[in-house]
Amino acid sequence: MGKRTDRNIIVGLDIGTSKVIALVGELKDDQSIEVIGIGSAPSRGLKHGVVVNIDSTVQSIQRAIEQAELMAGVDIHSVYTGIAGSHVRSLNSHGIVAIKDKEVTSGDITRVMDAAQAVALPADQRIVHVIPQEYVIDNQDGIRDPIGMSGVRLEARVHIVTGAESAAQNVQKCVQRCGLEVEGIVLEQWASSFAVLTEDEKDLGVCLVDIGGGTTDMAVFSGGALRHTAVIPIAGDQVTNDIAVSMRTPTQYAEDIKIRYACALSQLANSDDTIEVPSVGDRPPRRLARQTLAEIVEPRYEELFGLIRDELRRSGFEEAIAAGLVLTGGSSRMEGAVELAEEVFHVPVRLGIPQGVTGLGDVVRNPMNATGVGLLLYARAQFSEGGGGIASVRSEIKSAFSKVKDWLHSYF
Repeated sequence: MGKRTDRNIIVGLDIGTSKVIALVGELKDDQSIEVIGIGSAPSRGLKHGVVVNIDSTVQSIQRAIEQAELMAGVDIHSVYTGIAGSHVRSLNSHGIVAIKDKEVTSGDITRVMDAAQAVALPADQRIVHVIPQEYVIDNQDGIRDPIGMSGVRLEARVHIVTGAESAAQNVQKCVQRCGLEVEGIVLEQWASSFAVLTEDEKDLGVCLVDIGGGTTDMAVFSGGALRHTAVIPIAGDQVTNDIAVSMRTPTQYAEDIKIRYACALSQLANSDDTIEVPSVGDRPPRRLARQTLAEIVEPRYEELFGLIRDELRRSGFEEAIAAGLVLTGGSSRMEGAVELAEEVFHVPVRLGIPQGVTGLGDVVRNPMNATGVGLLLYARAQFSEGGGGIASVRSEIKSAFSKVKDWLHSYF
């Protein structure tokens, strides 16, 4: 089969703690995305979402990319990739500028965004995103798109996401060692929100909880805008470790038991069901009640949901999530997770299945692929804003950190 032109190919690369997933999307003339290839490989070089072994990470990325290329029949040259980890910080900021010609232009938007992101940061942090929440013109708030509106003073309220400079550089280095270019580095829960949240939920107020292998990523939306992000360093790997220690079984078997039999709410587990648990060394396997497994898993998920609730309280948005919680990510698929979350939070909870793309439906519509699908949808959003081809998006995705440097150079 001849390889397709890569003119309209976008690739989302989700470098997770337990898996590396590459999704290849083809951007159609009607701006829809068809997923034409997927590659997946076990991730060996990350801990809590951060690269700790470059060589192992590079090998995992190469395997996932090769699989995706083979399935899609394309050569992959560049990717959008995610960033996560407890080094990620966020804050809300605002900037004010005078409107030059009494009518808001894109130049005014650029200036007010520059003003909003002029915040003091630790030397080791870089700005990953500056996400507008709303604009205010002459005390009139709640404006989503101010271009063309008349006024004297323009204010922007923004959500700034920062990450460790070294963590972002290591992700970039791993991708570049595979002979690929990084089109954009995107906060993982921000990417996932493109795939699993509806506009109604964002308007009403919702908390997205992306439970992966090494980290649990949170994003709170209210009034249609991102208000708060946080990363909790407890996720699926801790559950696997609990099973391995409590059931005295090797980690690879504990992971398999977790995926096939675990339940996050012990009352849902049938007390008559038993599972075979391999032992360490030459000892024979044992049979244990599935109820016992649920009693190991439930406290860990309760602890995780408790930490999420504490973070919501700290952020001040606990009362602002009328639409409830949306759980996504590989570790959200466990039986009983949604029911347990409803017991803890007393709000509606649903499982977030990636939407918004066509092709390979059975594979893509899995919470595990939420970040990968979200990266494709994020790329499309940047593409439509830039108005050029995919290749021209690089200039649009230039990090806010670089923009500030350019601005400083022009003035000093």
